[in-house]
Amino acid sequence: MERQKAGIELTGQPLGFSDLVRIGAGVVIPSASESGLVRVRAAREVLESTIESGMPVYGSTTGVGAMKDVEWSPEDLDTFNLGLVRAHHFGTGAPFSLSVVRNAMAIRVNTALTGRVGCSPELIDAYLQLLHADVIPVVRRTGSIGCADIGLMGQIGAVLTGVGEAVYHGRRMQAADAFAAAGIKPVRMLPRDSLASLSVNAVSFAAAAETTRNAASSIRVLLATGMMAAGALGASRDPWHAVRHVGTAREALIGAWLCKASDEWPWPVATHVQDPLSLRMIGQVFGAVIENLLAAGHKILAATGRSDDNPVIVDGRVMTSGGSLPLDVTILLEAAVICMAHAARNAFNRCVLLGNGQRRGLPVNLVPEGKIATGFGPIIKLAGEIFSRVLSMSNPVSAQSLVVAAGMEDEAAFLPLVIERFERQMRALKRLAALEALLSAQAIDILGDTPEGVARMLYDVVRKHADFYVVDRPLSAEVEAIEEELASEAFVSEMIAHAPILAYDDFFALGSLERVEERLYHDTVAI
Repeated sequence: MERQKAGIELTGQPLGFSDLVRIGAGVVIPSASESGLVRVRAAREVLESTIESGMPVYGSTTGVGAMKDVEWSPEDLDTFNLGLVRAHHFGTGAPFSLSVVRNAMAIRVNTALTGRVGCSPELIDAYLQLLHADVIPVVRRTGSIGCADIGLMGQIGAVLTGVGEAVYHGRRMQAADAFAAAGIKPVRMLPRDSLASLSVNAVSFAAAAETTRNAASSIRVLLATGMMAAGALGASRDPWHAVRHVGTAREALIGAWLCKASDEWPWPVATHVQDPLSLRMIGQVFGAVIENLLAAGHKILAATGRSDDNPVIVDGRVMTSGGSLPLDVTILLEAAVICMAHAARNAFNRCVLLGNGQRRGLPVNLVPEGKIATGFGPIIKLAGEIFSRVLSMSNPVSAQSLVVAAGMEDEAAFLPLVIERFERQMRALKRLAALEALLSAQAIDILGDTPEGVARMLYDVVRKHADFYVVDRPLSAEVEAIEEELASEAFVSEMIAHAPILAYDDFFALGSLERVEERLYHDTVAI
């Protein structure tokens, strides 16, 4: 017997990362609060009375963009609204994950429950019906300039009308077939419903949330491999103690974690007055990175509870809005992209230190004494390539000029492109963490150290997939296996359970779905 899924009530208030994780995984079914539906109905009355008065309403009784001055007669509105949403099914490329699409639909419903949109209650029901039936539209990811996800949301909107593609019970099929299999019917697009299904950034906000959470997890692992490398290199922990007293709040948070995590194993010290900056300033680098990630995370969550539609219902009137430009989220994510480059450089510098033979008598390229081998020199070049790859994606793009729709649309944030770059950086950072862990484990074994705690967890993952290096051998598959396990939610959950940063871990709902659900029943730390 299929277990009944839990529910989550959408109210129009911002969602949390734990909400998005559970909705995205399909383990909870969203519903609309009655208070939110009251606001939806009130806004709808304003819109309908405005239309009845004969006043043109953008995207409801008129065309959009360059067609804004074309008005449609009442008998043409059904055809116009159906065509409008289908015309915006133009996205191309690889699809977003099902979790992103589920969350995008939930965000669209949630922002409509603010009562600022003017869509019909039937449209709300249609989105919730798809989520309840688990008919998830296929949303190809190229199709938005970041000023309303028209080419992305249009793919969801088209499925609502019964065309396009959807995934049902794990199978990708035509929307009409998915509807028939699920026993549901397409929706009729009433005036305003079609544009309300297009002119928002819900897909981008859902993707931004998923990527930022992924970044938070990647940085968590990279922080741990940084601590492991610092131990292998015999770094002084004094700067980590000092930053707890003289650093920013986030730097102090990182310093405290480094001190506590490193206390668990006999820490070797080989410092002469001062260590290289990449060892001394781990607290500063990662403190700045998590400061930015937290700011970006808060901004993204705020966007899940505000209307970025055009037009909007304000003070009992239908008003033109510029809210569809998500520049606040975009700029913070661009800053996060720059932060990832700093984190990558910090890790790469330690990889170089591990291989250059100048700390604790470690041999060049980490080749054990008396062995004939090239060693890890080539793989340190890979670390450099990964750092360069991360750095190459850090140039801001949001200020680029773009003018379309006869000059009506000349501002864009390019948020989907920023997110795509951010995702690519995350994939690179996960591999860089695997390389740092591999090099550190080799150094630890050469020196005969005995890591414990988090460092031991990392060491065990490395040795599970890669033996101590004494003879030159192919390393590609080993690196990928280490990367996969270190990036897994199971490993992250284990690491968090052993050495938490609860204010950070719980805000981003890091770890496995089981951990996220367990933490919902405990008090969490505000940040």
